[in-house]
Amino acid sequence: MPRRDEAGAAVVDFVLVMMLLVPLVLGIAQVGLVLHVRNTLSSAASEGARAAAPFGATPEDGAARTRALIRQALADRYADGVSASWTTVGGVAGSEVVVHADVPALGLFGPSVSLTVRGHAVREVAP
Repeated sequence: MPRRDEAGAAVVDFVLVMMLLVPLVLGIAQVGLVLHVRNTLSSAASEGARAAAPFGATPEDGAARTRALIRQALADRYADGVSASWTTVGGVAGSEVVVHADVPALGLFGPSVSLTVRGHAVREVAP
């Protein structure tokens, strides 16, 4: 049987443990969200570069494909910083899509982390 002077100690212990665990769990969830956004942007940039690579396609085709994929998977605001251009990939003609986005690092309204991802693909050229 607990002593009378220890009554209510479990509530204090619970509050002290929760003060440590809740921020830890929320921090892990936020890191997961940032990684999800980064991986989605990277995948969309790679797919956009592949869309710009076929013979007759333009960099704008790749940028449009990238924007469509980002808008489908994430919010519209992540699709604002998409650019595409011709480049060389290992000395071979290629296409490049660059996506720049700011992802909130602390909740929905906290400071943001700036992400820049690139997608490359070898371009088809006329023989």
